[in-house]
Amino acid sequence: MKTLTTILLTLILGVSLSHASPFSKDVKYRTTKVHITAEKPVTAGSNTFKFSITKDTKAINAQVTLKAFMPAMPGMPAMESKVKATNLGNGLYEAKLNLAMSGTWQLHIFITSKTGKKSRVKTSINF
Repeated sequence: MKTLTTILLTLILGVSLSHASPFSKDVKYRTTKVHITAEKPVTAGSNTFKFSITKDTKAINAQVTLKAFMPAMPGMPAMESKVKATNLGNGLYEAKLNLAMSGTWQLHIFITSKTGKKSRVKTSINF
C-alpha cells in the first residue's frame, strides 16, 4: 500500500510540473500600464507575447517595438532580439520574440503615438 501511494504521488507531481503556468506580468511607468501575457511558459527560443497598453486607463493605439536583451558577461557576448509588434486593435498587441537562452532578459517596450510622442516601459523576464 505504501509503494502504491508513493507511485501515485510521484505521478501526480510529475504531471503537475509538466504543465507549468503561463506567463503574465504587469508593468507601469507613470500613467502608462502594460499587461504582458504568454499562453505558454517562457522558454529559450521563439515566444509569442500578447500585451495591452493603457494610458490614463484608456487603451492606446500606437506603433510598438519590443527589444529584449541580455548584457555581455564573461565568456558570453551580448544578445538581443528586437521586433515590431502587430497591432490587434483596441490597445492590444502581439509580438514574437526569440530569446536565445534561459536567464534574465531586459525587456524594453517602445511606444510611439500617432502624434509622434515616444515613451518607453522597462521590465525584465526571468526563466
